[in-house]
Amino acid sequence: MTEIAEHPQGAKAPLAARLLCADVLVSACPSRILLQHVTSRWGILCLFVLRDGTLRFSEIRDLIGGVSERMLSETLKNLAEDGFVQRISHPVVPPHVDYSLTEAGQEVAAKLADLITWIEDFQTAKVRAG
Repeated sequence: MTEIAEHPQGAKAPLAARLLCADVLVSACPSRILLQHVTSRWGILCLFVLRDGTLRFSEIRDLIGGVSERMLSETLKNLAEDGFVQRISHPVVPPHVDYSLTEAGQEVAAKLADLITWIEDFQTAKVRAG
């Protein structure tokens, strides 16, 4: 079970404040799990490709080079449990599952898109510089 981060005021802080404290620098902070899921190699790429709309599992897999089905499935499951991705399963044969971003997912994907653009620009400049 994940431990709750300690409030900076320690035991002197009200119980509600101690339970809601989010500080990724504290090892037991539950926000670290979200940070790990969002910024993992596959998490950041899943959020990035879903920013333009709803996609099926196979479409996501085809857009993200190098991801295995197992890792993609695990990543999408984590992002859905975290509240960033909505998973809609249609009761048809063969199975049809759609993935899209929630409001929180759209917000974090926009921030990640800025980071990805910066990284791509930086890499391009680095290559040109020799």
